[in-house]
Amino acid sequence: MTAITTKGTRRRRKGWQRYSSRTFYLFASPWLLGFALLTALPLGYALAISFTNFDGRSPRWRWVGLRNYTELFGDADVLASMVRTLAFTAIAVPIMVAGGLGLAVLLNQRLKAVGLFRAIFFLPSVVPMVAAAIMWKLIFNRDVGILNEILDVISIPPVTWLVDPNAFYALVILILWGLGGGMVIMLAALQGVPAELEEAAIIDGANRWQVFRNVTVPMISPVIFFQVVTGVIFTFQIVIQPLLLSQTREVGQVTHVPESTHLFMVQVYEEYFANNRYGYASAMLWVFFLVILVVTLIVLRSSRLWVHYEVDSEADR
Repeated sequence: MTAITTKGTRRRRKGWQRYSSRTFYLFASPWLLGFALLTALPLGYALAISFTNFDGRSPRWRWVGLRNYTELFGDADVLASMVRTLAFTAIAVPIMVAGGLGLAVLLNQRLKAVGLFRAIFFLPSVVPMVAAAIMWKLIFNRDVGILNEILDVISIPPVTWLVDPNAFYALVILILWGLGGGMVIMLAALQGVPAELEEAAIIDGANRWQVFRNVTVPMISPVIFFQVVTGVIFTFQIVIQPLLLSQTREVGQVTHVPESTHLFMVQVYEEYFANNRYGYASAMLWVFFLVILVVTLIVLRSSRLWVHYEVDSEADR
């Protein structure tokens, strides 16, 4: 009798596992299909044409092997754009993370109409990227831009924001304008910090800065880590903002971009749509993918030194 019951239990368990697996794949199938068609297939196609001299139009193309990759590592323009991208990421990501955390700390206070202020700071992050870039291009305009009008009030001569070297600072300002998204995530993390821990630190004699540094920041370090990783990936892939902030002079099919904001993805864009070098640009993208992967892995490795996770006491038992 016991053997029959055990077999019946196992049969029901296997049946439930099969049902659970089918249900999982049924609900996940839209995402899996989208990933296969819109991500995996284009990636494979780009990898294939990176070994050819395909120009996007002519059917006459041939296999060139690793020639695109060897040319890539000897291209001074590509290497310079990579250095600029790394520098831009190193500058923008810390400011983005620190700015989002600073806004979250300010808006985590008990203030009147704090909900209104949160909505105001969050609103820019939901503005479409193209609309935001065009708006800031008007703000940065040397002749009619409101920013130079403000500078004129305090007797500062107008600044040409959209040309070198100021174009770099204009791009950083545009990126920082959307701090609201990171602010909301940081605010949720701050509100998840147990109040009794902060109160205990204050009772022990810690001041506000010591509480923030030694209690609050370690508690929200996983969220800060998430913001750093996503910020690195985001800033590496920036392309629309530099193009839309640029002057209207045309070079081929793309807008001329100042040298200080000529990032790696802008170089890829020009190789695709101005030079019609689809094979070469695809090789650039795959090399860039590996660079982003390596940088992300370095950030992941560094998390062991400064990210603190909550440990379930039951798991330790």
